Amino acid sequence: MRVIAGSARSLKLVTIDSMDTRPTTDRIKETLFNMLSNDIPGCRFLDVFSGSGAIGIEALSRGAAMAVFVENSRKAVECINKNLAFTKLADRAQVLSADAVQAVGMLERQGQAFDVIFMDPPYGKLLEKAVLERLAGSPLMDDDTMVIVESDLDTNFDYLDDLGLELYKTKKYKTNKHTFIYRRLEDE
Repeated sequence: MRVIAGSARSLKLVTIDSMDTRPTTDRIKETLFNMLSNDIPGCRFLDVFSGSGAIGIEALSRGAAMAVFVENSRKAVECINKNLAFTKLADRAQVLSADAVQAVGMLERQGQAFDVIFMDPPYGKLLEKAVLERLAGSPLMDDDTMVIVESDLDTNFDYLDDLGLELYKTKKYKTNKHTFIYRRLEDE
């Protein structure tokens, strides 16, 4: 796995030797960041269920102002820190070793919304729903915050309306998809 573009372009990242993580392939990562090319420069980026940190590191490499990485696996946190040091992007990063829902509470105390929130939870466990429920009323999300969830093709987001969120678009790949979500704007 490598950084696709930006200041850390072509640098190889270390990954975790574990069945608990599924690194996003370089091809899918490149497709995602091509879609986000106008949103990344200068943004505040939150990478939840970070794994090796590859997605947040790609955002930093492409000009994100800062990125927060949330991961509860100690091995994964060590991997993220190694990758941040190797890519020389640690000065714009914060790594939280915490459960995703707990991390949202911790970040709320810092009090600033993120521009892009990316999450890649273990598939089929509804962890994305628990995080979205917490984020829906959180100051970490404002009307312009884009939430992207990587999930398997069968993951259903029919509960978004109840949370005051809306599905903007879905990009499907062979085995998974990216779902783009925004806060639903009320008609004035």
